[in-house]
Amino acid sequence: MFGISGPEFLVIILVAVLVVPSRMWPDVARFLARVVRFVRDIIWKITDASEKIKTQIDLERPIDELIKTTTDDILADFSTKRKVVKRKAVKTKKTTGRKK
Repeated sequence: MFGISGPEFLVIILVAVLVVPSRMWPDVARFLARVVRFVRDIIWKITDASEKIKTQIDLERPIDELIKTTTDDILADFSTKRKVVKRKAVKTKKTTGRKK
């Protein structure tokens, strides 16, 4: 826990017991409870926000891939040379009279 081993934690508790007068222990306990509740709420909010971000990223990933493949296909079509197809002119005969 926070890089503090068991014996170090016990020394901190012992110093706190010696320094803080007994009549203030209820106030200290209330303060520590508020701190723990505050930290817990922050952790829940961070976890919730990270889950929402992860969900949004998962939803956007297929769209990003679709945009990329479509863009790549369009750019590939522009970069390939197209064959020019020449049309032959079609001559039409005008007939003014009937064939005999």
